[in-house]
Amino acid sequence: MAEDLRAEIADLRRRVSDLEGILAIQRLKTRYGELVDRRFSGGQLVDDATLTHVTDEVAQLFTADAEWDGGPALGRVVGRHAIADRLRHPTVSFARHFFLNPRISIEDATGAARWDVISPFRTTDGVSHLMTGYEDDEYALVDGRWLQRRMKLTTQSTAPVGPGWTSVFA
Repeated sequence: MAEDLRAEIADLRRRVSDLEGILAIQRLKTRYGELVDRRFSGGQLVDDATLTHVTDEVAQLFTADAEWDGGPALGRVVGRHAIADRLRHPTVSFARHFFLNPRISIEDATGAARWDVISPFRTTDGVSHLMTGYEDDEYALVDGRWLQRRMKLTTQSTAPVGPGWTSVFA
């Protein structure tokens, strides 16, 4: 009886820990989206000081040796400094990220997730687009805090939309 109770408590602790990890990873991805979108204000890129501050904050959401892979259009960089530097040079004049339908798994001090992505954006020539795709992420628990270890974007479709459509999000 006592052994059964110990096993049940151990199982409950593991399950609670996994659920706490999943919630922390969801908060981490939400914060990432908020910050990368904060690079734009009023439909344009923010000033250099704000941009540097925001991109440095984004980089702190990743492990020191993390990989950020934006696919063929956005490139791949490794390490916090390189991530911050890459994000300081957007290829668009506006973007908004929506991460949906997370499939998150936790095992020990690592995690993985696939997120569907929808992102309205505007190119530097003023054309509005809608991108769909997904991100495959890997996470690590570092000193009690979940961080991204790898992020890989796969774009499935990009299509122009009506003039000024992204101004709704600016």
